[in-house]
Amino acid sequence: MSQATEENMRVGGWSTYSYEITPQASAAFKEAFEGFVGVSYEPVAFATQIVSGSNYSFFCNAKVVYPGASNEAAIVCIYKPLDGKAHIKEIRRVPQC
Repeated sequence: MSQATEENMRVGGWSTYSYEITPQASAAFKEAFEGFVGVSYEPVAFATQIVSGSNYSFFCNAKVVYPGASNEAAIVCIYKPLDGKAHIKEIRRVPQC
């Protein structure tokens, strides 16, 4: 997959998912999850959409924080405004087939 960057995207269009998490995407993810407890989310891939700020869609490994918990897949949607803190818009569990 090609690397998803803000520089090569059309405004309003979504990038393809990339396994190479950019520094901007990583910073937005970390900022949005500050103080989040109960479930650990590890981003595996992401796509982004440039709007008035940036929307991020992260495909994540999710694990409830307790011994022996199994991993699950989740989509985490984050919005990073032009001025302000990134925040979680939605977390969706990806069901198994």
